Amino acid sequence: MNPFSIKISLIILVFNEASIVEDYLSKIPMRPDLEVIIVDGQSDDETVALCEKIELKFKPKIVISPLKGRANQLNFGASLAIGEILCFLHLDSQLPSNYFTQIEELLSRPQAIAGAFSLAIDAPQISFRWLEKLVNWRSRYFSLPYGDQGLFLTTSVFKKMGGFAPMPIMEDYEFVQRLKKQGTIHISQAPVLTSSRRWQKLGILKTTLINQGMILGYYLKIHPEILARWYRSPR
Repeated sequence: MNPFSIKISLIILVFNEASIVEDYLSKIPMRPDLEVIIVDGQSDDETVALCEKIELKFKPKIVISPLKGRANQLNFGASLAIGEILCFLHLDSQLPSNYFTQIEELLSRPQAIAGAFSLAIDAPQISFRWLEKLVNWRSRYFSLPYGDQGLFLTTSVFKKMGGFAPMPIMEDYEFVQRLKKQGTIHISQAPVLTSSRRWQKLGILKTTLINQGMILGYYLKIHPEILARWYRSPR
């Protein structure tokens, strides 16, 4: 594959996702000018072996991050990318079919610094429709997309920004805050379809309260290591 033909590098994070990795990776809408980089965070299950079994039309680049942590995975994947544009995607979020044109159109707008997709959740309950509305309202009016919304930006801007801060949590939130100071973050009308599993596990209300607690802790300047321990502790 000619490296100069690569328009977008899609960077997907995985960590101990053996139960879902084959299903989700097989749904990636491939095309010749897309590079797929799967970055494993040192999984201790069969995630990497299963990734290597995936038969995509264009073979993905599968790498293991030398350092644990989502920020390190994101930065490592970006350091290997050859595309003009970087798109960071959670494994359990599926891009819309028109993702390519959406990315190109949004980044071509005046003052655009980055973009992301709206959010749709793959659960039928009406409570998730309200959650989607709240997330999409926050994303558009406060320019605050989260990591599960497929953040994208040019490689040159990413390098200029210095990448994601090496934080154990809130790395996407901190990065978006810095981006907002440099230009406009546009939100596509087209949504990524993300799994409801993290909300189903603890319930929408409890999950939302935990997430808002992390944001409050961030603004209160509580050390990220402490926030990460709170977030990952048994609830």
